[in-house]
Amino acid sequence: MKFNAGIITSKLQETKAFYTKVFGWNVDFENEFYLLLGTESGSQISFLLPEHPTQKPLFQPEFNGKGAYITMEVPEVDKEYERIQALDVPIAIEIRDEPWGDRHFAVVDPNGVGVDVVTHTPPLA
Repeated sequence: MKFNAGIITSKLQETKAFYTKVFGWNVDFENEFYLLLGTESGSQISFLLPEHPTQKPLFQPEFNGKGAYITMEVPEVDKEYERIQALDVPIAIEIRDEPWGDRHFAVVDPNGVGVDVVTHTPPLA
């Protein structure tokens, strides 16, 4: 099984710029109403214009910018943090260690989706 999450948004170009420039994602497919982004490891996320006439009502309302997040696991979160700071991307949650074992920080994409950038670490004693 392959899985990809989708977000309905009017901000396709801003979203493409964010994920390709900030995180280095590839454009796997794009047309006038749909954008599919992917990573070298095979992860994907898609974005769809709201109220598009080719889509059924279930896939028409625009995401309201709340209640969604994605997690990107990286080998060295501190390096990612420094790299993203150097791009002047606003940091929503500063880098930190969690008692359950994650070291992470977060940014927000153009749609209001929280992007949690994490390296899994042993739980704190």
